[in-house]
Amino acid sequence: MKKEFIKNIKKLSPVFDKVSSELLVPIEYDYKGKDITIEIETQEFSCICPWSKLPDFAILRIKYIPDKLCVELKSLKYYIQSFRNVGIVHENVVNRIFEDLYNLLEPKWLYIELEFNLRGGLKTTVKRQTEKR
Repeated sequence: MKKEFIKNIKKLSPVFDKVSSELLVPIEYDYKGKDITIEIETQEFSCICPWSKLPDFAILRIKYIPDKLCVELKSLKYYIQSFRNVGIVHENVVNRIFEDLYNLLEPKWLYIELEFNLRGGLKTTVKRQTEKR
């Protein structure tokens, strides 16, 4: 199982022209029943404004309490990079990331936040989270 996992991770390559949720790879959480909070942050999130075609940059924050699965970080990095040349509005980005991760992991709790850089004098932060179960 572990050899196949390593082989699959090595086959991953970034995609920049469409959001590619198939890049996300789940890994087993070995401490089922032990609640931990995983926090992931990157300042390297970018996508394209669908109207101006200019790049939007954001800080992406992901927090979750795993149930049975965690997300493998290299696969998450490639998934995040897949937004790079995609025209998408801020509100849709947070919902897409939330739904892709929630469907993959089925975590006990999930929180997604995108803090977009100032543009035209406006700063946008979009957030979505589940209720804790």
